[in-house]
This record gives sequence, structure tokens and C-alpha cells, in this order.
Amino acid sequence: MIVAEGFNVHTFANAFRFLWDDRSFVATKTLEHLELSAIAIGIAIVLALPLGVWLGHIHRGSFIAINVSNLGRALPSLAVISVGLPVFGIGHTVVILALVVLAAPLILTNSFVGVDSVEAEIVEAAEGMGLTPFQVLTRVELPLALPLVFAGVRTAAVYVVATATLAGVVGGGSLGDIIFNQATYFLSGIVGAAMVVSLLASSAFFLFAGLQRLLTPRGLRHAEAAHVGEEPATA
Repeated sequence: MIVAEGFNVHTFANAFRFLWDDRSFVATKTLEHLELSAIAIGIAIVLALPLGVWLGHIHRGSFIAINVSNLGRALPSLAVISVGLPVFGIGHTVVILALVVLAAPLILTNSFVGVDSVEAEIVEAAEGMGLTPFQVLTRVELPLALPLVFAGVRTAAVYVVATATLAGVVGGGSLGDIIFNQATYFLSGIVGAAMVVSLLASSAFFLFAGLQRLLTPRGLRHAEAAHVGEEPATA
């Protein structure tokens, strides 16, 4: 145990030293990592979010939404990269494709379920007030679905940031260039880069959590807080 603890402390100390000594190089790779992740998440949102919201609004396509999600989770990112390499070659494009395939199903499913699960009585009341279908969607369904929609985006973002390291395998840059090159950067570089990836993934989680809170209507936030704070009734 003592030897193991000493080894861990020594390894992490070297990792921090690597991050400091090569901070310019690490910063460059971090920016590449963020760029890949942001592009992939942006494309996934543009493709999956409107489709999921629309299918949820018309209450159709549950088979598509659920099975696309299951298929996306079942496909290993490395397999997608392998299939895409003959078409797109080595570089950013094939990695972005794999990351979009990873992220889009999560966003699609959560968007669909979030809008589809809005209570019918609330929608009927809004329609009875004279709201058009588009107004019902934007003023009623979407605000109520935001927590679940953002949960999908938040999870997808964490997955994408963590998986973007695969870019290092196919010359796409990112912190994966360090993680997959132990011969050059040694264990200290691998651990240091992995720590940065963990920090980026955590930051992505809290960023989208903050955006969710910012975009959720104040009344809905208060209602959720009151619901969470309720104590179970006792006999």
C-alpha cells in the first residue's frame, strides 16, 4: 500500500510538472480538443434537436427516436472512424463524423421524450386559449421540456469531450495526440492530458447545466425547487 501510494503521488506530481513545463503545447492541444468537440456538438444539435422536438410535438416517430438512440449507442466510435476513413481520409472530418454519431441519438431521444411527455391537459388548455400549434410548441411544450432536452445535450457534450481523444489515433489532433503517444510523452504526459480531458468534460457538464438554468423560465424553476423540497406525507 505504501509503495502504491508513493507511486500515485509521484505520478501525479510528474503529470502536473508536464502540464506546466509544456503548457504552450498542452494549450494548443486543448484548443484543438475543444474545437473538435464544439463542432461535433453543434452539428449534432442542429441535426437532432429540431427533429426530436418536431416528432415529440406531433407525437409520432417514437420508434425512430428510440431505435436511432439505441443504434448510436451500440456503434463504437472507433468502428465509425474505421468505416469513414476510406471516404474522408485521415484528419478532423472522420473524427467529427464519429462524434456526431455518438451525440445526435442522445439529443434526438431526449428532445422527443421531453416534448412528447408534456401533459395533454396543458396542451389542450393552451389551444383553448387560442394559441397556434407553433405558439403551443414554443411557449408551452419547449419550456416544460427544457430540463430533459438539456439533460440529453449535457450528456452528449460530456461523451463527446471524453471521446474526442480518439482524434489522436487518426491524426485529428486533440489531447489524444498526447494520450496515445506514451513513447514520446511518457506516463506523466498521459496522466496530465487525461486530467485535462476530465476537467473539460466536467466543465461541459456544468456549462450546459448553467445554460439550462438560465433558459428555464423562472416560474418553472421555482415550481421544480418547491417540488424537490416537498417532504413525503406521513400517516
